[in-house]
Amino acid sequence: MQRQKLLNESPALRWLVLVLVSSLMFSTYYFQDFFSPLRDLMETDLGINSEEFGRIIGLTTIANIFGMIIIGGIILDKWGIRLAGLAFGGLATLGAIITALASMGYFGDDKSSVLTGLIVGRILFGSGLEVVCVVVTRTIVKWFKGYELALAMAINMGFGRLGSALAIAISLDIAGVTVSPAVVFAAALIGMSLIFFLIYMFFDIKLDKQVKTRRTEELAREDVELAAGVLKEKEEAADEDFKFSDLVKLVTNKSFIYIALLCVAFYSAVFPFIQYAPDLLVNKFGFSYVLPASATVVAFGSEALGSAMVYVVIFIFALSVTLVPKYLKEKSAKRLSLITIIGVFAILVFLVRDTLGVWLINGPKTASLIPLGTIIFTPIFGSYVDRKGKAASLMILGSLLLIFAHLSLSIFHSPILAYFGLLSLGIAFSLVPAAMWPSVAKIVPENRLGTAYATMFTVQNWGLGAFFWGIGALLYKVNPFVVSAIAETRERLLATGLTGGEVADQIKLLQLQGELPYYDYTWPILMLVACGVISIFLAFKLKQADKEQGYGLELPSNG
Repeated sequence: MQRQKLLNESPALRWLVLVLVSSLMFSTYYFQDFFSPLRDLMETDLGINSEEFGRIIGLTTIANIFGMIIIGGIILDKWGIRLAGLAFGGLATLGAIITALASMGYFGDDKSSVLTGLIVGRILFGSGLEVVCVVVTRTIVKWFKGYELALAMAINMGFGRLGSALAIAISLDIAGVTVSPAVVFAAALIGMSLIFFLIYMFFDIKLDKQVKTRRTEELAREDVELAAGVLKEKEEAADEDFKFSDLVKLVTNKSFIYIALLCVAFYSAVFPFIQYAPDLLVNKFGFSYVLPASATVVAFGSEALGSAMVYVVIFIFALSVTLVPKYLKEKSAKRLSLITIIGVFAILVFLVRDTLGVWLINGPKTASLIPLGTIIFTPIFGSYVDRKGKAASLMILGSLLLIFAHLSLSIFHSPILAYFGLLSLGIAFSLVPAAMWPSVAKIVPENRLGTAYATMFTVQNWGLGAFFWGIGALLYKVNPFVVSAIAETRERLLATGLTGGEVADQIKLLQLQGELPYYDYTWPILMLVACGVISIFLAFKLKQADKEQGYGLELPSNG
């Protein structure tokens, strides 16, 4: 009897599914980070200071701090990918819509109403955000385990980082002089990605039917009893209901404990920093918020679309470097493809060198180097983990780069060091996730991966909540003169009849003229160095534990 080919055995369909589900990762990361370049505009347009900005971002994680992701992971293991994806993707979309309406003044034009609406919307969005990430990760394991798992996870993370890079790079272009257009656009992206997930569901339903048919065919073979016994064991393992003892086993496994805590320490030093990076570069290193007309890239009459196309080209380049040589058999063909791809990219960079030079003195565009680095390097590192292993060692290296990055951006005042710091952070942001997430699939049984990833995202949010809010609160605390000066100037300018957008422009002008001070970011960023030190310690402990427990984190992926 000829065995029916499963959908996930087709490389083309596997990669199509990856694109469909990764659109959710793209849009949720975009919505998570699009406020980053708007911190200054939110203060001057809406009167929301750095502490309140940190509160909006920090409270995004509040539901997850109290176990929403674990609940979502359990629901994922019980309901399956499709229902869980619809439920939590819908929740994230609802939160995005409320955030957009609040920014438009739908719940009231005064600062209190806008702030409350933004917080409520972000809390709802955050309640769905991390579970959506767990659903997407679980989906990739389902379709890619035994194939290009680490590479697929790395590309999926690349989609997320592309979302972050675009959010940082183009949100200010979309916003103009008011915040609301950027919020509405970000919310629309999540709605579109939910539609893509609905399309994916048709493939998932067909795959499940094929798996069920294959099981029936195996039972029809000559050795029915043996096949039935094996299948029964598999089905019992797959269909076993969640038990609290499973969670206990998970959180008492020292390898899992180390990798979960490493997740907290590492991401606490990265994600919160991204929210403040554009403002840091403007306030500390004298970068600009607005590009001159000569440096804008316009596509179909839109500056934002033109900038987005630049990042999409870079993303395609990163994927091409990883994927094209992989599917060529001859070594000479592999080398030729690499030389051709890199050569074409180098020519493109040369042609737009003047524009890129101006971008590198713009705060939002330069800050996007952080996720930009991950777009280029995450697929490469993911492919390396598949072929060579060394996952724990790569986590150690990534943590070292993290320390260098934050020291460069906090203690020193050199723009050159700032560039190297941002690039180092981007590489670290590629190394550690590309090694970390496939390692979890080695430590934890597949039918409990939903709970495992959910647990990791939960403890990660403990750190994120503290540092999202903490950086903003500390920035507010150590800059009392700056806060009061900007607030007083804003009130004085509003009293003259200027709009929020006009006030924002006037305040920027006064800062450039030296009549208003800039924020000092030294202490808020310096405290992130401690996260890097803790990350190195935990990565070493994980490597030691792996030697004892034998999960093979330093070995290549199967398949």
